[in-house]
Amino acid sequence: MPTAIAGAILPWVIQGLGALGIPLATIAAIAVPVALGASYLLLAGAAYLVSAAFQPAKPEAPKPEDGKFNLKQSVPPLVYVLGKVKKAGDYAFLEEKGGTAYHITVWAGHHIKGFTQHWLHDEPATLSGGNTVSAPAHFNNKVTILTRLGDAASTAYANIVAAFPTIWTNDHRGDGRATVMMAVKSVDTESLQKTYPSGMPQHSAEGEGHDGLIDPRTAEAGYSENFAVFRYWHLAHPVGAKLTINALHAPDWAHAADVCDETVQNREGDDEPRYHGGMWFRANNDPVNVGRLMDQAADLLIYERADGKVGVHAGEFVEPDVRLTANDIINLNYDPYKRKASNVLAVRGRFTDPEKGYNTVDAAIYGAPYPSDDERTKTVENQAVKRHNHMSRLQKLAYVRARAPRVRILAHYEPARQVPYRRFIRVHMPPKLTEAVIEITGRPTLSLRNLTYEFEGIVVPSTLYAFDATTEEGVPGANVLPVERDDIPVPEGFSPTVEVEEVGGGSSAAFIKAIVDFQNDLFQYELEWQPTASGPVQSALGVAGETEVRSTYLADGVEYRARARTWSTGASSNWTDYVVLTATADPTPPNDVTGVSGTGGAGQITFNWTAPNSANYHGSHLYWHTANVFGAATLAATEYGAPNAADSRIVTGISAGTRYGWVVAINGSGVEADPVATGAITVT
Repeated sequence: MPTAIAGAILPWVIQGLGALGIPLATIAAIAVPVALGASYLLLAGAAYLVSAAFQPAKPEAPKPEDGKFNLKQSVPPLVYVLGKVKKAGDYAFLEEKGGTAYHITVWAGHHIKGFTQHWLHDEPATLSGGNTVSAPAHFNNKVTILTRLGDAASTAYANIVAAFPTIWTNDHRGDGRATVMMAVKSVDTESLQKTYPSGMPQHSAEGEGHDGLIDPRTAEAGYSENFAVFRYWHLAHPVGAKLTINALHAPDWAHAADVCDETVQNREGDDEPRYHGGMWFRANNDPVNVGRLMDQAADLLIYERADGKVGVHAGEFVEPDVRLTANDIINLNYDPYKRKASNVLAVRGRFTDPEKGYNTVDAAIYGAPYPSDDERTKTVENQAVKRHNHMSRLQKLAYVRARAPRVRILAHYEPARQVPYRRFIRVHMPPKLTEAVIEITGRPTLSLRNLTYEFEGIVVPSTLYAFDATTEEGVPGANVLPVERDDIPVPEGFSPTVEVEEVGGGSSAAFIKAIVDFQNDLFQYELEWQPTASGPVQSALGVAGETEVRSTYLADGVEYRARARTWSTGASSNWTDYVVLTATADPTPPNDVTGVSGTGGAGQITFNWTAPNSANYHGSHLYWHTANVFGAATLAATEYGAPNAADSRIVTGISAGTRYGWVVAINGSGVEADPVATGAITVT
């Protein structure tokens, strides 16, 4: 029976049975099945009520470190990848022929959006034509990587079919599996250590996973990094709660997805999504643990609605619409939870950092640890979280909740009947609780005998989710990273300059010419430039052996930053430091203005002049000062006009007294001619 119907008819059932003279105990026994729907609340993100104590032991969701090595195992459980992750795969094929080792690994047991980066050991690989690894350069083009995204009707790897036709045919397609084929060529003994310094390359890949996730907002399948979309898919999938889409209340989930997509600012002032991340797990991992990771990462709370569908409370504060007062409450136990021996003083965080090679790293501590061995801290660890700010916000939530006062409330049924379907309620029962916000933490219990609800909660502020990254996020500690190989030298003697050339019709254009010192005939130098005020990044690659590279034409008067790097055999060096330059297409100033005069008035000066008869004249700068010193004068206005034309301009806001003015002609690039003075001007 739907919970809403049960809640509505329950009082009438009890009254009707009582009128027939049936004892109250018997009424309670009869009404228990009716009340089950009203009291059923899914707690802490669990999608179904099955105690973990009665389930067979299953492995927990894997840590990022679990995906560092390719797994060699007969028929391993399928892997599901949600969002962007870095991981190795499960071996499906490993053979050698003609001095080449052929590897096929299954990266995911479903179709994926795509691979974004391949890694060999701890080095990112760059693929050139023919999918050959061109960088790091020490692999010397000996490694080839091919992929399949997991199409329903995929294609076998032709090179393996050709090399092993008796054991691998065109029927070995790997339908519905995202796979990676890596072919590694052998080298002579003298080159072995240089080409393969760590032995046989160990492949792993960064990829964007499942692209068949249903978005509750659009009901369309696609790729997502949104935790609410992850959980929506997980609840309806056989490796999750095995529910149907119709069993999920789409509006709740759509709102939760919107909340996850909201923008927040990190400590550096950059925008990032509120609850986004990525994770992977195996089909035999405990679905409760997998779901718990998703729920914790987005602070989701899953519950059964009054209509029997599964809804979700998003990770945000919602102003309570249930308010209990002293008339509604039968009993209230209040625990301030202030114990010096056990109160949590700080919360530690651990998350997966893509910038640290997708390793699990420590976030900055939230709070103030006790200065002794007994630090009284708790830890929030979630491998699905990929951003430091995200983990810091989860740490703050854990900190506030761990230190919050506890309450246990026994309330009358009617005013509390919506409590099982709310995350936050308001309680007003002075002096302990004055318009206090209570977050429900336990399953509300319905008493049929007394028609009451009993529940537990914590007292939280309405600013529970507020977070000021500049003061609260903190800075994570440094992490040890593998030393990157640097075989290609940075360009030496990098000296870019702005040059000008005629482009026809009497016009000229500016470009950057970069010159570096000669290092090697095989080196090519790349020049990159970008406006300092943000804009598109552009680059140009020089000819091998030449030490000069030039840019395309630049926007006149714009400030650019330029840098260079060296390329050799498909591998690049580090960038040089930026050099800031201003593009000036016309460095030649126009002739000086003539006929300059100035007339004073009430708080103003009228400038009069005649523009020079210069083709590149663009306008005039107007300056004034209290003393006859041009070097200290203030630019008051810019008047644009035509060459050889009489012009004037009134400049207001001038203080009274004897003032001095100057008119300076400029060209289209803002290059000034010599200043021409107006002489003394009396301003009233």
